Amino acid sequence: MIGRRTLLAIGALAPSVAHAQKWPPQSNWYAKGRTKHRDVRFEGRGGVTLAGTLMLPLYSEIQAVPGIVLVAGSGPTDRNGNNPLAPARIDLLKEIAELLARNGIASLRYDKRGIGQSTPARGSLEEQEAFFAWDNFTGDVEAAHTELLRHGEIKRHATALLGHSEGGLLVLDAARSLGKRIHTLVLAATPGRRLADILRAQVARDAPTLVPAVDRVVDTILSTGRVPADLPRELSVLFPRHAGPFLKSLFSFEPAPVLAALPTGCLVVQGSADRQVVPMEDVQPLIDALRTRGASGEAAVLAPVSHNLKNVTSPTDPGFGGPLSPAVADVLLKWLVPALGA
Repeated sequence: MIGRRTLLAIGALAPSVAHAQKWPPQSNWYAKGRTKHRDVRFEGRGGVTLAGTLMLPLYSEIQAVPGIVLVAGSGPTDRNGNNPLAPARIDLLKEIAELLARNGIASLRYDKRGIGQSTPARGSLEEQEAFFAWDNFTGDVEAAHTELLRHGEIKRHATALLGHSEGGLLVLDAARSLGKRIHTLVLAATPGRRLADILRAQVARDAPTLVPAVDRVVDTILSTGRVPADLPRELSVLFPRHAGPFLKSLFSFEPAPVLAALPTGCLVVQGSADRQVVPMEDVQPLIDALRTRGASGEAAVLAPVSHNLKNVTSPTDPGFGGPLSPAVADVLLKWLVPALGA
C-alpha cells in the first residue's frame, strides 16, 4: 500500500464526491469578539450552489474594508481547511480568516463543488467528469470573488485571492481572467512545478514499488484525459475514475510561467518543513518567476513550518494540528495590510 505521507501529500489530488448537508438560514449573522461571520450561498460555474462563510471585522458595519477569497487545497478539503484523510483537525483557512478579520480584512471561504454543503456530484461517470472539470473550479474562484464584492462592506478596489496548496494553482489560473479586478495574490504552500512531476517524485521517495504503476496511470491521464479502468486497487483513492479530465489539466498546469505573466502583486509563503511541496525544489520556480516581473513580489520560506502552515515540534511531527504559525501570521499581515490598505 502507498504510504500515509504520500497519500496525504497527494491529498487525494482529485476532487471528491460528497453529500450535501443541511444548510443554516442565509440571513443569520454570528458575532464573536471583534469579528462577525455570515453563512452565504452563491452560484458557481455552471449553476452549482457553493456554500461559504463571509467573515468581517465588526466595525465593517460603519466602514468598508478590504476583502480576500480563501481557496482550499486538494481533495475533500472544506472551507475551513479540514480534510477527512488527515489524522487531525487542521482549520487552516478558518484560522487565517479569523486572523485577517481581527486586523481589518474580510474574507470569503467556501466549500468546493462536491464538498461539504456545496452542490454534490451526481449522475453518470461522464456527468461527474464534466462537473469536476478544471475550468469549473477556476470559474468557482471567480464566482467567489464576485460574491465577495456583492457585500456592501467590501471595498471594491481592495480585494485579493489566497490559495493553499492546489488552491494556489486555481488562484493563479483564475487571476488570469480576473485581471485588474484583484489587487494582490497569496500563494501558500503552492507548488511551482507541474504536479505530474511532483507526484512522481513523491511516489519515488515514499512508495518506490508503485513507481511503474503510477507512471502508467499519469501517462494515460495526460494522453487521454481518462483514468485507466484497470487501475490497481491501492491507487483508486489517488485517481478516482471521475477525475480524469481534472487531473489532466492539473498535471499539465505550469504555475511559474503563469505567475511570471501576471501583473498582480504576489506573496509566496512556504514552510521549510513542508513534506509535500518540498523546499526549495518545488518552490524555487515561483521565486524565480517573481524576479522576472515588473509587479511587486515577495517570498518567505519559514521554519519550522509545515505544509499546513503550522509549527512542527519534531522531525516526525507532520504539522497538521495546532494554531497557525506565528511566523506565517506575521508575514501575511505584513504583506496584506499595506497591499490592501487595511
